[in-house]
Amino acid sequence: MTERSRIKGAVTLRGAQVPDWTSDQRLLNRDTGTDWAHSDPWRVLRIQAEFVEGFGTLAELGPAVAVFGSARLGEGTDEHALAVEIARGIASRGVGVITGGGPGIMEAGNRGAAQADGVSVGLGIELPFEAGLNDHVNLGIEFRYFFVRKTMFVKYSRGFVVMPGGFGTLDELFEALTLVQTGTITRFPIVLVGSGFWGGLVEWIRTTLVERGVIAPADVDLFTVVDTAEEALAALGDCLPPETAA
Repeated sequence: MTERSRIKGAVTLRGAQVPDWTSDQRLLNRDTGTDWAHSDPWRVLRIQAEFVEGFGTLAELGPAVAVFGSARLGEGTDEHALAVEIARGIASRGVGVITGGGPGIMEAGNRGAAQADGVSVGLGIELPFEAGLNDHVNLGIEFRYFFVRKTMFVKYSRGFVVMPGGFGTLDELFEALTLVQTGTITRFPIVLVGSGFWGGLVEWIRTTLVERGVIAPADVDLFTVVDTAEEALAALGDCLPPETAA
């Protein structure tokens, strides 16, 4: 049986040392009372330190594109192979690839970037069921708090490539759409890969949301749906420099 392991910032915990809670739980759980606020006033500074570490580490990163997708779509799936190809294409243009640093599509994104000798960034997160960054990350940061990590994705990515995924992928997708729609950040390309996977959601957005008037018809144009690596790279537009002749 594989021993449990947990990364908490700079600390690695294994076996009986792994707690039954995460840092986000300790911070956000409303049922824990207020004792933590008085007994652990350093928590706010810890959050501040994560922002400082993230900004400091990534300040000189240069242009990069984030690749999101399910941790459960591993090697042997079509989505994994496609993510490797897309990330390799991004990195071959001299643009870094940023993922969540974990397995599945994240590993595929980092693998593709590494295959092209590019910058392969992993922004890991403390989770009960994942530990450590994948082996293809060559610049990695482990975060305790999701909201700090998500800030780094938005700040340092010129575009988002969104592969099939679950709630975490949807979270990143809709946060990006919300920030762009509201004008909170400068618009950047948001590319959904896999019309078969995303088709139902896109249809719901185009019909239910638009028809009920809760979004504007133009909001549907905030993202592009593609099926191939070539289409994904083209949809990223100015995020990528033009290809040079060999």
